Amino acid sequence: MLLLLVFGGLVAALLPLAVGSIAILGTFLALFLITLAADVSIFSINLTTALGLGLAIDYSLLIVSRFREELGNGLDTPAAVAQTLQTAGRTVAFSAVTVAVSLSALLIFPLYFLRSFAYAGIAVVAIAAGAALLTLPALLAVLGPKVNRLAVGRRRRRPTASDRGFWHSLSHAVMRRPVLTGAPVMVLLVLLAVPFLGVSFSLPDDRDLPPSSTARIVGDTLRNDFSDGAARSFPVVLPSATPEQTTALAAQVSAVAEVNRVDTSTGSFAGGSKVAEPGPAAQQFSDGTGAYLDVVSDVEPVSPAGEQLVEQIRALDASASFLVAGPAADLADSKDAIFGLVPLALAIIAAATFVLLFLMTGSVLIPIKAIVLNVLSLGATFGAMVWVFQDGNGADLLNFTPTGALNTTMPILMFCIAFGLSMDYEVFLLSRIKEEHDRTGDTPAAVAIGLQKSGRIMTAAAGVLAVTFIAFATSQVTFIKLFGVGLTIAILMDATLVRGVLVPAFMRLAGNANWWAPPTLRRFHQRFGLSEAAPPPAAKKIKV
Repeated sequence: MLLLLVFGGLVAALLPLAVGSIAILGTFLALFLITLAADVSIFSINLTTALGLGLAIDYSLLIVSRFREELGNGLDTPAAVAQTLQTAGRTVAFSAVTVAVSLSALLIFPLYFLRSFAYAGIAVVAIAAGAALLTLPALLAVLGPKVNRLAVGRRRRRPTASDRGFWHSLSHAVMRRPVLTGAPVMVLLVLLAVPFLGVSFSLPDDRDLPPSSTARIVGDTLRNDFSDGAARSFPVVLPSATPEQTTALAAQVSAVAEVNRVDTSTGSFAGGSKVAEPGPAAQQFSDGTGAYLDVVSDVEPVSPAGEQLVEQIRALDASASFLVAGPAADLADSKDAIFGLVPLALAIIAAATFVLLFLMTGSVLIPIKAIVLNVLSLGATFGAMVWVFQDGNGADLLNFTPTGALNTTMPILMFCIAFGLSMDYEVFLLSRIKEEHDRTGDTPAAVAIGLQKSGRIMTAAAGVLAVTFIAFATSQVTFIKLFGVGLTIAILMDATLVRGVLVPAFMRLAGNANWWAPPTLRRFHQRFGLSEAAPPPAAKKIKV
């Protein structure tokens, strides 16, 4: 329905869906092949479906709209297809590389859950771009002017280069008063990001499932009806230890404030002392070489308190080496594995984005601006997620149980996906602005015309992509709800407030400095840079 609204014709609206089908089914095949060599999370299918449909529609919107525009400018079908691939096709390829690079940062994390999303994301981006650059142009070459057939509702005027409309007027209004329009938006995004300062992380547990699921019923029963903490016990393993060493460690662990009791092969301990001799069941705690302790505590395992308890036990000075396991230890180790690599992941994304945007624009300032605005937009999104899913505002509306924390992997996953999609729209917009600036040399006019030519496409693409992601709000798994709602907010915020207000305001304030680069980088871009603008026709040689 959204595509019908955008294109005003059934034939044009069906083309992006065809490309989306190729992207989704092709990625399912790619994931199947990957499972032959590596573990792949079942939740990667969610990303494949949403991102495959969304990106295919994004790329198809850009190419079909440009093809119709070239037809409207008087080109015949072969020339329109060639010009479309020379311009919009180059932008699609460039955008796909940008999104794939952002998702590839997930590969550095040692958690197969995050790597699974990298496998799915890179595959779906590559296949969606391939279908948009190979299958779609072939269909357009066959259809030609028939792409405008089967109009729905009032017949739309074909887009031309001289179009003026809402986005043109909006950009001029913003650029007339860039500070007065841009500053409130900046303040709003900062205020939305403030709750993220109080974020708390955890791992998924049974509370992420609906109350009617059997696992959730068991978990609620253990939490509410069994208060001695036996159901929350966790092991401390001594790979090699004598009975004396086992006894000494058990006494030390039992003396920790939040520990109720420690059971092991040499007896039961509480408050730092032995309180019971070993019974027949105590044999299970030793294999003759090593031993393990069963630590009983009332602390909720997957919580900051559980994490602190693990840290206290690991800090004990024992005569034998030992290892702590259980859900709380999983949480602590997962956070160390993820957050220790976050700076490297962010550096990879930022460096790759800077290089790619520089190759497209020849500017040093524009890539920096893009990175800063995207981080600000994503910060606002994460703040909203803390307010909703951690603090529980809207829990009844979205039908989930707040646990006072966010899934540790979700912010990293959402950052890589949302950052890549934001760059997707950034490339769409900058490619048209750069094309107009190369033609006229007038930055304000280039921003206005570029935004007019790409604004409707970006809005439509964001709307369709938001629909695919918001559908995950109906999931019965809480962190999938968070994934869908968070990405929906990020996409809509980026396509409206950032691209519609902050980008024009910034580029108006920067003026000609937008296109500045040191002489060395300028020469490099002139030789290796990319542009959506078609190259000028070669001069004819005149024989004398």
